[in-house]
Amino acid sequence: MARKNKGWSYDAMAGQKIRIRLKSYDHAVIDSAARKIVETVTRAGATVVGPVPLPTEKNVYCVIRSPHKYKDSREHFEMRTHKRLIDIVDPTPKAVDSLMRLDLADDVNIEIKL
Repeated sequence: MARKNKGWSYDAMAGQKIRIRLKSYDHAVIDSAARKIVETVTRAGATVVGPVPLPTEKNVYCVIRSPHKYKDSREHFEMRTHKRLIDIVDPTPKAVDSLMRLDLADDVNIEIKL
């Protein structure tokens, strides 16, 4: 018999996979957040695949240096978005609860798909 908690049953989570996608502008912050997630989930007893580094998205912006004149003088700025992918295979209820309580940096954007 499945135990119920907060509307979902623990047995229903048995064949599922949780996919966590992290995005950040700073590679050091995203690596520490991924390390923290992997340590927390493995401590809770679930199997983890990753973190898998995804291709870095690079946006380059071209700006004219002078406000009125010298159109040939331009400056380039770039913004890099680093991405990581973590899969949690057969998550345990303890792993899901520990993920809900996990506190990460504000610089990291987190997308979770079941």
